[in-house]
Amino acid sequence: MHRGPGTRGGARAGPDGMAARILHRLRHALAGEGGREERAHGGSEAEDFPESSELEDDTEGLSTRLSGTLSFTSHEEEEDEDKEEEDGAGEVLGEPPQPTGRAGGSLLTRQLQELWRKSRGSLAPQRLLFEVTSASVVSERSSKYVLYTIYLIRSGRFDKAPAAIARRYSDFERLNRRLRCRFGCDMAGVAFPRKRLRRNFTAETIAKRSRAFEQFLSHLHSIAEIRRSPEFLEFFYLQDLRAAQRLTCTGMYREALATWANAYRLQDRLGVCSSGRFLLTLAGLAVCHQELDELGEAHGCCEQALQLLEAQGSHPLLGPFLQAHVHLAWKVGKDKRRSEARLQDLREAGPPLQQQPTLKECLIKEPLE
Repeated sequence: MHRGPGTRGGARAGPDGMAARILHRLRHALAGEGGREERAHGGSEAEDFPESSELEDDTEGLSTRLSGTLSFTSHEEEEDEDKEEEDGAGEVLGEPPQPTGRAGGSLLTRQLQELWRKSRGSLAPQRLLFEVTSASVVSERSSKYVLYTIYLIRSGRFDKAPAAIARRYSDFERLNRRLRCRFGCDMAGVAFPRKRLRRNFTAETIAKRSRAFEQFLSHLHSIAEIRRSPEFLEFFYLQDLRAAQRLTCTGMYREALATWANAYRLQDRLGVCSSGRFLLTLAGLAVCHQELDELGEAHGCCEQALQLLEAQGSHPLLGPFLQAHVHLAWKVGKDKRRSEARLQDLREAGPPLQQQPTLKECLIKEPLE
């Protein structure tokens, strides 16, 4: 049978030709991913965060949130969608081929493996999502308002326990006002839903505001200066820290533990796990676990705090954490020699340890303003 030149060329390519084509496809996929990320951070910002203070009607998007009671897309559904996208990407790229035993094939294989390692990180970017999962109308003696529950979700990861906050319109309005006072230029393009005099409690208004608050928080988080500001960060976890402190002071340790744990998750999602507030959160968790006779968990909280304090020569919580760690390590049968040595160094460098407060006393005295 007669074969044309193109057929003979394809036959001669063999494994090297196949590897070269896969390498080309990988490079093309990575280049396309990078272009999409650049467009997402650049020219498309105006589309993601509209300039107008009131969102356009989105009948299809609102339909799942109306019909008498509000319902929202669940966390699990979004995770399934992310999983399908990742699975699809894996099918396109495939696993890197095995070495063929030839010099050219081995070189291409190494290049493919390197590109594969890079592609795994670029195909599933880590970002923080804000999702309003429910909204309820609350009636008190002299006021009526809508309470929005927002979940903080890390894209591409499964979180066993949610990090959630509950805020009303006035809380968002206060955050918006504070940020505009400090970051006037950065906030110029950030949309915020305006206040209404009527129809604040209709399902349509609540659904529109829910979506507006999601976009508002996402836009704020996309601006580095605002994302790191105390005003933005404390909007999420300061209320929980205050509530947990009150509950701890009144001896309601089980309730306090749940609130400290949510504050921990919120700070973890926001990426502020080395701040003074985070150390205070670990202190609250350690105290509540210890009071509930959960000594292993309390010991783990102290260990995490001491790792964060490793590079610091002095900190108000260092002595209390070391003392608690030595006591708990003795209780659970763990090594305590390193903490004892650090305590000895503190004893020689500063005031007597007997004058230092315990972790619980630190929690009670710490002002959370």
